[in-house]
Amino acid sequence: MSRLKLNYWDHEGVNLHSRDIRKSSGPFSFLQVRELRESFLTEISSMMSSCDYHIFTTAVNKVDHLKKWGDRAENPYVLALRSIMLDTVLFLKTNSARELPLVAEARGKREDNELEQAFYKLTADHKEIEWSLVFQRKENNIAGIQLADLAAHPIARTVINPLQQNRAYSEMESKIFGERIRIYP
Repeated sequence: MSRLKLNYWDHEGVNLHSRDIRKSSGPFSFLQVRELRESFLTEISSMMSSCDYHIFTTAVNKVDHLKKWGDRAENPYVLALRSIMLDTVLFLKTNSARELPLVAEARGKREDNELEQAFYKLTADHKEIEWSLVFQRKENNIAGIQLADLAAHPIARTVINPLQQNRAYSEMESKIFGERIRIYP
């Protein structure tokens, strides 16, 4: 990621934010030049396919979820977290791992507190694993948060329209744990 940044800027302080990249805005305004855009997107794709990581993913159609469950509908972020935690526990146990420090993107005090409470309730059933959770703001330039952000939009586009060609998703599809996206409801 640092090498990619230094190919386009004279520092590593640029935050790879998918929305800004798609819109060619802010530090990505140079992407309005077609040749530079193609070169940059090729490098991003290469980074996403060559880095060693796994994606644990769940998608929740909030409208359908609310229609199905009404006022009994679980918070969709908590539902997604529970689903992802099941895959994470399976992955950790399969790989004989005993600890997992997690970094989540900070969203706001109320949202972070709600997610943190749900997280520690879910981890209580898996005391054999040492869990920790910290929240970081997007602007703190955390590589893992940027990687997650770069993955989120292509995954969402694939869920919304699975038949549409999606170059970014194709580059990282093999990184998805279980090679599938769990979709609710």
